[in-house]
Amino acid sequence: MTDFQAFAVEQYLSETEHGVHFNFSESGVHPMSYAELIELAGIDTEALLATLVDYPQVNGDQALRERIAALYANAHAENVLVTVGATEANTLVAATLLEPGDNLVRFSPTYEQLAGNAHNLGFEVRTVNMLEARGWAIDAQALAAAVDNDTRIIHIVNPNNPTGRILSAADRDLIINAAKSVGAWIVTDEVYCGTERHSDEPTPSFWGDYGRVIAINSMSKAYGLPGLRLGWLLAPESLIPALWRRHEYASITASMMSMQLACAALAPAARDAITARARGLIRRGFETLREGLKVHGGVYSVVPPEASAMSFVKFELPLSCDEFAARLLAEEGVLVIPGSRFGVEQHFRFSSALPDDHLREGLARINDLTGRILAEL
Repeated sequence: MTDFQAFAVEQYLSETEHGVHFNFSESGVHPMSYAELIELAGIDTEALLATLVDYPQVNGDQALRERIAALYANAHAENVLVTVGATEANTLVAATLLEPGDNLVRFSPTYEQLAGNAHNLGFEVRTVNMLEARGWAIDAQALAAAVDNDTRIIHIVNPNNPTGRILSAADRDLIINAAKSVGAWIVTDEVYCGTERHSDEPTPSFWGDYGRVIAINSMSKAYGLPGLRLGWLLAPESLIPALWRRHEYASITASMMSMQLACAALAPAARDAITARARGLIRRGFETLREGLKVHGGVYSVVPPEASAMSFVKFELPLSCDEFAARLLAEEGVLVIPGSRFGVEQHFRFSSALPDDHLREGLARINDLTGRILAEL
């Protein structure tokens, strides 16, 4: 029996986040209210409220799957399976693709849910560390050493969680060539596409770059709608039935109301408005974070994220990241995720795509604690 591996990031959040006022641990933009969503998407509330509280089409409402498919080149509704968040999509992929003797290659730091599922199913997980000194680029030699004829999945999160890095063209080629060399699947978590800081063009999907790609996304991160619990996977049509059969065991279906709201949010005009809101929060928030980190010069540094609502902040203080996060929570009521939950010391993940006043007060509290720690030296 394989030792069960807890989902480190989500376990930490489950145990700490409730009742915290200064919560900077989340990975998406500040959530919208239903009222904001209805206004931005131009939703007919009378029609919405007339929706039956019933089971929807199990693989996803036809109109919704068509809207999702339209986000990708040469994709069709038959390539789409709607899931309960990206988390279910990852779970289905691990259960469907992996066979005895297979291994999965993942990059670190990263969101570990797919790799954790693979481990808990008894499969070997191989880790390729990304290089902070090179802006979290991929270590080409380590990737080549990790991939072999038993590699079934190369898993990526692009843009990355927790660093916010977007894979360069060279790094994309490294991954595609490594997968092609052994016939592996590329499973690409693309939930942060649309959260770019320097461009209004979304990060290109891996879909269409190689025949064995499964692209995963959701309404949570770039759209600010995590409470819908609505995600999807895009896969070759021939693979969808196998994933669908496991979906029927895992959840049967996402909810009718979530599908209706997601379909409205993904209409072209609504989607443009929602992603513009997200980018505004992300761009303003990171500049506020960078300003706040300058208060104690030399203590904090960060490789600027190219996308996403978060930053992976490095600190130079004589305590571990777990100790630092615990003191922040206990003394200042501020919640961040220690880097140890991603396998990286002396870092913490910080979400800054939040209302400005709230963000500034939280940063002031971090600097207050930093001052006390420095005074103790």
